[in-house]
Amino acid sequence: MPSALPVGEPAPADGALPDAALAGLGRRPLGFYVHVPFCTVRCGYCDFNTYTAAELGDQPGASRTTYAEAAIAEVRLARRVLGDVDVPVSTIFVGGGTPTLLAPGDLGAVVAAVAAEFGLTDDAEVTTEANPDSVAVWDLAALREMGFTRVSFGMQSAVPRVLATLDRTHDPLRVPAVVGWAREAGFDQVSLDLIYGTPGESLDDWRLSVEAALACHPDHVSAYALIVEEGTALARRVARGEVPAPDDDDLADKYQLVDEVLGGVGLEWYEVSNWSRPGGECRHNVGYWHGDDWWGVGPGAHSHVGGVRWWNVKHPAAYADRIAAGVSPAHGREVLDASTRRVERVLLELRLREGLPREVLDEAGNAAVPGLVDRGLLEVVRGPEGEERLVLTPAGRLLADLAVRELLA
Repeated sequence: MPSALPVGEPAPADGALPDAALAGLGRRPLGFYVHVPFCTVRCGYCDFNTYTAAELGDQPGASRTTYAEAAIAEVRLARRVLGDVDVPVSTIFVGGGTPTLLAPGDLGAVVAAVAAEFGLTDDAEVTTEANPDSVAVWDLAALREMGFTRVSFGMQSAVPRVLATLDRTHDPLRVPAVVGWAREAGFDQVSLDLIYGTPGESLDDWRLSVEAALACHPDHVSAYALIVEEGTALARRVARGEVPAPDDDDLADKYQLVDEVLGGVGLEWYEVSNWSRPGGECRHNVGYWHGDDWWGVGPGAHSHVGGVRWWNVKHPAAYADRIAAGVSPAHGREVLDASTRRVERVLLELRLREGLPREVLDEAGNAAVPGLVDRGLLEVVRGPEGEERLVLTPAGRLLADLAVRELLA
């Protein structure tokens, strides 16, 4: 089953935020994340808050046909909570789950609600995720007409037996087709998601997947190491000895391969697990790493505004019940103090190619920098304002967690 919600203080029924959180509204970009919790099948490695039709059954409020109405109601709640400050939205990201199990008109209606309540910036980035087997050419054309500017396809692998191990159901030959349809529909930004380290995947398998992705000429590639999450079907298979756990050396070899191959054709890393052509970065995700403001719509979605983080109830039926009752779907929240926000800056900004401003570190963190530089894990570079920034080297990206621990010790 999906992972548990974090522990926090109770969230107010009206969703109200502290005055201090609202004070800086508009000084940072504002994004919306819309979570669509439906999947046709549950992938064995996935611990996201997603549900199949069999799991939901006929529970009231858990219907795909009424989901967009509930999401739109939460967008309107967001407008009331955030007040009358003019804050046009710069990014919308529709994720899941499989968002494109909803009709294009439903997804477009949610985007239109955000635009109606807040307005969009002139260069707003509007993304949807999609499985290759969940869209047809007319779906992509309809999504483009409704204002979507970017689509991210869950390719994961080009090797059928690797896809089978991951419980992915699409035919790998479908990927170039859907990318072509997206181009025909007018999408200027197309991204492909890959996973490496699946049990039984060889280095040659991984190279084939990377080369197959590049043959589609994407603007952006995400490549994530497989993590065996507790409570998933894959974790149970590993525990029973049916498949081996991912091997750290194998993961490192595969990361180096994807970094070298993508970099060789002009897709440069801008975050540890993400590569793009110039201008093709996912601006919505960059907002997460910079600690900007975003409102998460949907069951289990997380939000952050001005140092307050909150999360919605998980189950679609519970979410719909709260929305129907006119109360906030938020389950809990936490108000981040200055120390926690500094720690999160180190955790997140060090992952970026632009690096972490050295001034964010405390005395102990600064004392750790020379040792990390000497071991070839960090570089100290000058930023655009002449400030010192810490940037992970290729070797440092493989040991990013270690570097963070030492900088926060």
